[in-house]
Amino acid sequence: MASRYTERPTRPRSCLPSEPAVAITGRCVHRNAGMEKTLIDDRLRRDMIRKHIDIDLTMEILEGLNSGHLSPASSIQTTGVPAVDGKSLLSLVGDFVYRVDASEAKTRFAAYGHAWPADTPVKNGMAALDRATLADFGERLYEVSAWGVLNGGSASSYADRKKNGSLGAGVFEAIREGFETLAPLCEGLPKGLSPAYLNPDGSVGESFLVLKMRSALLKAERYRKRFGAPDRPALPFFQMTSRGTDEQLRAAYSSYRNHPWLSGLIDQTGTDPTRPWSAVQPLIAAFTHSTKGTPRRVFDSAYGKPHSALALPGGHGQSFRFLADVYGGLLEAGYRFAYIGNVDNVGYSVDPVEIAILCLSGAEAAFDFSYRTPVDVKGGILVLDEGGRMTIGDLGQAIAIDEAEAMEARGERILFNCATGLFNLEALVPKLDAIASRLPLRLSDQDKDAGRYSQAEQSTWEVLGLLDRPIGFAVNKADRFLAAKLLAETILGSGAADLKALPPEVAATAQSLSHGLAKTLAGTCDLALRKGRWTAAG
Repeated sequence: MASRYTERPTRPRSCLPSEPAVAITGRCVHRNAGMEKTLIDDRLRRDMIRKHIDIDLTMEILEGLNSGHLSPASSIQTTGVPAVDGKSLLSLVGDFVYRVDASEAKTRFAAYGHAWPADTPVKNGMAALDRATLADFGERLYEVSAWGVLNGGSASSYADRKKNGSLGAGVFEAIREGFETLAPLCEGLPKGLSPAYLNPDGSVGESFLVLKMRSALLKAERYRKRFGAPDRPALPFFQMTSRGTDEQLRAAYSSYRNHPWLSGLIDQTGTDPTRPWSAVQPLIAAFTHSTKGTPRRVFDSAYGKPHSALALPGGHGQSFRFLADVYGGLLEAGYRFAYIGNVDNVGYSVDPVEIAILCLSGAEAAFDFSYRTPVDVKGGILVLDEGGRMTIGDLGQAIAIDEAEAMEARGERILFNCATGLFNLEALVPKLDAIASRLPLRLSDQDKDAGRYSQAEQSTWEVLGLLDRPIGFAVNKADRFLAAKLLAETILGSGAADLKALPPEVAATAQSLSHGLAKTLAGTCDLALRKGRWTAAG
């Protein structure tokens, strides 16, 4: 069920009022009452309850997998990568001009109460809009725009020693000091509450969420200064949490309300991100590794302990089901555009240029992509499927890493998913049920500190292949994709690694990330570096 931390009442979305359902196959799959007793003994069941695992949902998925009803999605058959054509895939790097049908764009912009500037260049019916003009248009739309994060993950994988070591022994040794500083601080925390950077003096920086809230509040304040108080809060915050993160996030937001980087801006703008629109995603259990054969069972030896389950989110793709009431509520409240992104990407923030292009183009949604670097080993890439449609394939799940490397060897530039989407709510909301039912289920083997197990997930970003009119933005990685899937990336981006000990290509990427982080902190977040620490400017 969706809710506000202000206790806004909403409608539950389920197959039956009292039964959870998993919207993976296009219909509601209800639990076989005998399966729990057959596949889960009482000790494991009690452990799952303690860890807030949704047993019904876990068993529905497991039953579907073992019966063949929920076959894991097969790898995507690709025909190549799309070219930047200025229409379905646009480059926003550097100076550019966006061309759009002037008549259609005027009509779309006017629908939000804004007049079309008379001096806009138009030739042969096409308007030519530069970055500054688009930014002006987009800022005018802040009043009808919202932003959100996928906030259900813990920092366990992020700070997992084995996963961080997968970048290579040389890389891990170069970041070891920073890793030993930050890893203990991440233990047991939601990813969004984990430190997003190290200060140059070696002290621990602020969390991912504090940075995102400050960035959005600064933009809301810019709207207020330019156009006056909005009819509704500009750029409200929404989120999908999980049973494993929701309580800690609530507690953190109570303290964030008085955070010196946020409190004054909240008072000035009337926008309060510490009271978000919110929905809770259930946790499911990990399943047995493929080497254990079939039928699959609930993984019951987490961290080597018998009768111990591992609680995991079912993939961010479930957001289209569990955020459905939030999206619908935003639409009813007058909002028309909604960003959604991963909480661990410092580069993800509201971009008025992108909002303007989505509005003027009439597209259903837009997604950010950047050119892949050597440290981009987890996530998705933009490809063309057999039908010539753009879609996203997850490395290691939908698409093998060696296949992506083969594309690059052929000279094709790989665009890496930045995990940032911008949706037109009027187009999205009517399709939410269909999207939730059609997103593929991915089942992947994992080998981490918790053990060898398999994880069932739906990916948010594979929605691209289900949309009729999506567009992609090729963006500068150092500006828009400062992601930290691994703690090693946070340390590299903070400039806290021994560059001389790094492989040359990783050292170059680390320098680029470090430059991008400093630019984001000083620009988007309006922070100043004083005595080796980032502090609020002014």
